[in-house]
Amino acid sequence: MSKSDVHVVMLPWSAFGHLIPFFNLSISLAKVGGIHISFISTPRNIKRLPKVPPNLTHLVKLVEFPMPTLDDKSLLPEDAEATSDLPNYLEQLQYLKAAYDLLQEPIQQFIADKKPDWIIVDFAQYWIVEFAETHDIPLIYFSIFPAVAVGFSIAASATDKSVLESFTSPASEILHVPLSTLCYRRYEALEIMSSCFEEDASGVSYAQRGADIIFACQAMAIRGCQEFDGEYLDAVHKVIDKPAIPVGLLPPAETSRNCSFNYEDDDQSILWQEMFKWLDQQKSKTVLFVGFGSEMEPTKDQVHEIAYGLELSGLPFIWILQKSSWMINSDPLPTTFGEKAVVHIGWAPQKEILAHPCIGFTLNHGGWGSVAESLQHGHVLVLLPLMYDQGLNSRMLVEKGLGVEVERNEEDGSFTRNDISNALTYAMVSTESEELRARTTKASAIFGDRKLHDSYIASFVEYLKTDSNKSVP
Repeated sequence: MSKSDVHVVMLPWSAFGHLIPFFNLSISLAKVGGIHISFISTPRNIKRLPKVPPNLTHLVKLVEFPMPTLDDKSLLPEDAEATSDLPNYLEQLQYLKAAYDLLQEPIQQFIADKKPDWIIVDFAQYWIVEFAETHDIPLIYFSIFPAVAVGFSIAASATDKSVLESFTSPASEILHVPLSTLCYRRYEALEIMSSCFEEDASGVSYAQRGADIIFACQAMAIRGCQEFDGEYLDAVHKVIDKPAIPVGLLPPAETSRNCSFNYEDDDQSILWQEMFKWLDQQKSKTVLFVGFGSEMEPTKDQVHEIAYGLELSGLPFIWILQKSSWMINSDPLPTTFGEKAVVHIGWAPQKEILAHPCIGFTLNHGGWGSVAESLQHGHVLVLLPLMYDQGLNSRMLVEKGLGVEVERNEEDGSFTRNDISNALTYAMVSTESEELRARTTKASAIFGDRKLHDSYIASFVEYLKTDSNKSVP
C-alpha cells in the first residue's frame, strides 16, 4: 500500500560536493512527489546553500545544528563547517570528521522526536546505523559518486586481492562490464589505500564508514540514469544485491547572471559583473573554464604547471582558483595572462559561468557534480583527476568520447605544462575537437533533459511511498 504523506531526513556530509546533490535531491523529491524533507546540516553550510523555492518551503525544512568544537581548538580553523573551509584539506579533513561525529546525539534526538519514514544518508554517518535499527527506520544510502565509482570500490574491496591489485584491475574483471578497461592508476590506488582504508584521528576509516552504511541500508540511490551509465548501474545492483535506484542526474535549476548569489561574499557582485562583461566579449563556445571544486585544490607545483600550460596553449580561459594554505606567503600564480584570461581566487558563481554561451570547454578534476554541470551545456571535458572517484570518472568519460585526460607519469601522477597544453590543444583546436564537441552536444540532450530526470525522481518517490511501511531488514 502506498503512503501519501512521507517524511525523509537528509543527512549529507559537510562538503559542498555532497551538500549540493543532497539539496537538489531534496528539492526534486518535494517538487515531484510532495515528500516532506528535513535537511540537516550546520548554520554556515545552510547559509551557503541555494534558497529553497518559495512554493516548497512548506515541504523542505533546513535544520541547523551548530558544528561542535574539538577540545584542541587549534586543529580546525574557527568556524570551519565544510571541507571548503579547510586550508590544509589532506591534514584537517580527519578533524572535521571528528567534529561532525559529535553531532551524533542532537541528530539522533531530532530523528527520535520526528519519527521520519526514511533516513537518506551519506557515507560519513556510520553511527546512524545502530540508531536506525533500534528505531525501525529504514536507511537509504545516497551515492553522490557515479555508479562506476561506487560499484568498483565495493566490488574491488570484496575481492581476495590486495587493495593495490584489485583497484588497478580493469572494470571488466571487477564489475564484469564487458570490454571496460577502466581502473585506477597505481599512484591513485596507493592514495586510496592511505586516505580511505587507514584509521584517522576520527577513529574510523573512510572505507569503514561507507561499508557500515552500505551493509545496513535497504537500498542505494545513485546519481545516474540508464541513458548514460546504465551498464554501471546494472553492475552496482548485482554487486550489492539490493535495489540500486537511479535518481537521474539532478541538473541544477536554470539560472542566469542576474540571480541572487546566496553567499557570504555577496558584496562582490560588481566583480561578477566584470567577469561576465569579459565573457560577453568572447566568441561563442571558445572559452575554457578552469576549476577543481571546493574540496582539494592542486598543490602549488601543480598550480604552477597548470598556469604555464594554459599560457603555452594561448587559448582564452577563466580560472576559478580556491584559496590554499600555501598562498598565504606566496604568489598564487607564477605568470600573468593579459587580456586572454580572467583569474579569480575564492568562491565564484560556477553554475552561472558554465551556463554562459561563450564557454565551450572545461578543465576540471572529474568530480561528478562538475561533470554534470559541464555536460548539461555540452562542454568538452579536459580532465585532471585529483582524488577518490575522479580517476574512474575521467576514464569513463574518455571511454565515452566526451573528453581527454591529461597525460601523467604512471608512477607518481606528476604532469608538466606541456601535458596540460597538449591536452587543451587536442580538445579545443585539433581536428578531433569537432568530434568531441559533437558527442558532448549529444550528451547534453541527456544531462539537460529535466523531464527525463524528473521521471527518475517520480520512480524514486513511488519507492519511498510504497516501501516506507516496511520494517528494517
